[in-house]
Amino acid sequence: MESANILLIGKQQVELRRQPAPGLPADGVLARTQVSLISTGTECICYHGDHEPGSHWAGWVRYPFNLGYSNVARVEEVGPQAEGFAPGDRIFTTSSHHQWIAAAGNAIRIPEEISDEEAAWSKLATIAQTGVRRAQLEMGARVAVIGLGPLGQLITQYARVMGAAEVLAIDPIAGRLEIARAHGATRSFAGSAGEAVDFVRSHTQDRLADVVFDATGHYAVFPLALKLTRTFGTMMLIGDSPQPSKQTLQADVITRQITVRGTHNENLPPDQGQWSAHSQMRLFHTYLARKQMRVDDLITARHPPAAAPAVYAGLLADRAATIGVLFDWDKMEETRD
Repeated sequence: MESANILLIGKQQVELRRQPAPGLPADGVLARTQVSLISTGTECICYHGDHEPGSHWAGWVRYPFNLGYSNVARVEEVGPQAEGFAPGDRIFTTSSHHQWIAAAGNAIRIPEEISDEEAAWSKLATIAQTGVRRAQLEMGARVAVIGLGPLGQLITQYARVMGAAEVLAIDPIAGRLEIARAHGATRSFAGSAGEAVDFVRSHTQDRLADVVFDATGHYAVFPLALKLTRTFGTMMLIGDSPQPSKQTLQADVITRQITVRGTHNENLPPDQGQWSAHSQMRLFHTYLARKQMRVDDLITARHPPAAAPAVYAGLLADRAATIGVLFDWDKMEETRD
C-alpha cells in the first residue's frame, strides 16, 4: 500500500510523492487523512528557507522535510494493544501532510459535534492557548494582538473568552481585521504596529496595553510591540523568528520594566502541568461545541494535495487573502490495495 505525501525536498521545492504507507502499530491505529491544515506562518518559513545558521529553524528543517502538523484522519485499523479507538473514529494528530498515518499516543478522538474542518485547528489552538495561559490574563485586561493570521485570530478569541475588556487587533490587511472583529476583537487598526501607538493609547485610557501578543514571527515587530505595552506590562512572543539575531532587546524592557515572555508549542511550567496538549485540545473542542469560539469560517481556501507545489509558491508570494488553508484528501485518488 502506498501513501501520497507532501514533502519539502529542497529550498522552495515541494513535491507530492508516493511512498510506502506506514504499518499498523501494535499500540496505535492506521488512519486515512480527511483534511490537513497548513500552518501558513511556520510552513512558509520552512518553505522559504531563509533562516539563520544555528537557529531553531536551521536545526529543524532537514531535506526531505515533512511539512505540516495538523491532520484529521479516520481510523481504518486498530492495533491489538491499542485502547479507546475503533474503526471509523475520527482522530486529530500532529502528523504531517500524509495520506495515510500511523498514530500511537498522539491521537485524540474528535467529538461528534466537531467537524473535520474545525478539528484541523486543534494544534494551532493549543499553541495559542498556551500563549494566553503564559500571559496570565486577568478579567478586564486590555490586550493588543499584532498579526491577525491563524494564531492571531485564535488568540483574539481566547482573550475574549478570558474576559478581556479590550482586544485591539492590529494588522495592515483590512480583511483580516474584519474577520477578527467578527470573532471578538473590540477595535481594530489597519496599519503597522509602529503606527498604532495613538490607537492603543486612545482605547486604554492612555496607559497602553496590559498584554501585547506579537503573533507575526518577524524580528522587526518586537521593538514596535514594546512601544504598545504599558509600564510593568507583558509582551508575549508567539511567533518564532527565523532570524533571531535581529530580534534585539530595547530600552523599554529596563526603563519601563516590561516582562517579555516567549512560548513554544504547548510547553507550560510545572505548576500548569495538568494542561497537556490533549487537555488543551479538549478544552478548545468544548469552546467550539458551546459556540464560544468559531473557526470553521476562518477557512479561506481548500486545495487537493496535488496542488501543493503551487499552493506553497502562492502563499510565499502573497498570504494577504488567506487565513486557514486546507488540503482536502478526499480529492486524492484511492491508493489502498
